[in-house]
Amino acid sequence: MLQKYIAKSPWVFHVNTGGCNGCDIEILAALTPRYDAERFGVKLVGSPRHADVLLVAGPVTHNVIEKIKRIYEQTPDPKLVIAIGACSMGCSVFQDSYCIDGPLDEVIPVHVYVPGCPPRPEAILKAVLMGAEALPEILKKAEKGELPPAPDIKEKLERYTKYRKKVAEEASE
Repeated sequence: MLQKYIAKSPWVFHVNTGGCNGCDIEILAALTPRYDAERFGVKLVGSPRHADVLLVAGPVTHNVIEKIKRIYEQTPDPKLVIAIGACSMGCSVFQDSYCIDGPLDEVIPVHVYVPGCPPRPEAILKAVLMGAEALPEILKKAEKGELPPAPDIKEKLERYTKYRKKVAEEASE
């Protein structure tokens, strides 16, 4: 199970990529005194440059795709990406929506998935702690250059640009 002591206190940065905010409420609940995440060193930070862990909720929308990739690149190595909820894993109720580009793992590498709609705060906290235990191993892989690069999003952006042009043409008719 979980080690008694974690080598590094995980600092988390929370990002919503376009969901209903149900997972966001549970993420914030996991960080409240009721669940006392700070006893494990888990701390919410205001910048991805200070974070070890990205907690990402929601499906990836057209408006967010470039931003989430930039946030991923700004987070220093070793970094851990945790996909929170069913929407970030497979788009859930937003599947086939006109503004959705897909699940999170098609845009940035994901290390841990937390299923649920929304997942319980205990599950989120457990995922952060288990991921924090894996951070030294991820650092070793990063030093060897074995971590997968973030997927190329040019095709998705081109598809979205074509869609926007089509919508603009239809609106002008």
